[in-house]
Amino acid sequence: MFQEKNLVTVWSAPNYCYRCGNVASILIFNDQLQRDVRYFTETAENSTMMAPRTAARYFW
Repeated sequence: MFQEKNLVTVWSAPNYCYRCGNVASILIFNDQLQRDVRYFTETAENSTMMAPRTAARYFW
């Protein structure tokens, strides 16, 4: 959240591309528009990169 609290970047991909080490966040507003930010890290099962899949022939 920026210092003036007038702009927020919400990112929903923790450890993006298995190399960025960033956290994900969601922004929740209650009925009075008070905000609550929740942060997430990757899960243990998502902390290692999976082998790349081959593309279907029609994309070549």
